[in-house]
Amino acid sequence: MSLQARIEQLGRDVDAGTQGGDASTFDDFLDALERGEIRAATRDEGVWRAVAWVKQGILLGFRLGRVAVMSVPAKGDGVRFSFVDKHTYPPRVFALEDGVRIVPGGSTIRRGAYVAKGVVCMPPMFVNVGAYVGAGTMIDSHALIGSCAQIGERVHVSAAAQIGGVLEPVNASPVVIEDDVLIGGNCGVYEGTVVRARA
Repeated sequence: MSLQARIEQLGRDVDAGTQGGDASTFDDFLDALERGEIRAATRDEGVWRAVAWVKQGILLGFRLGRVAVMSVPAKGDGVRFSFVDKHTYPPRVFALEDGVRIVPGGSTIRRGAYVAKGVVCMPPMFVNVGAYVGAGTMIDSHALIGSCAQIGERVHVSAAAQIGGVLEPVNASPVVIEDDVLIGGNCGVYEGTVVRARA
């Protein structure tokens, strides 16, 4: 059964109150998002369109999740990083081989976000679930990449820029920033806007 069919079935099970079966379906879904195998929007003959089943899967994660303490402990007593969120969307953990540079200072990338090799993250910044960030992009200090936003390659999302997220309605296209774009500091891009390559 395809991942799409499995997510759609899990959604029906949750709606019917009969959730059970394959508990790994949602984890497989997040893994596929993080590998860039599935995306919240795709380009077809030059037109960007939302992928409704992917957005439905992301929304399903909020319904499946329970609020949990996910704080990062400090050495010894205390908490180094304190937060409480849906357990289905913890922060991503990166390894050296991922090729992503995350400068320390309060940045977070949520599970279910694709971040390509060569991306540089300056603190503090945030990338939400369903976002896609292409190779060689810089996300500068205080910048936000919203849920399902699609960011191309070699983009500079300048300091304090906000790239809005669009989860609902599921057929609404998220914000798309194509390749080789400069988003200026303190700029906001929202509501399904498409910024074409080299802008």
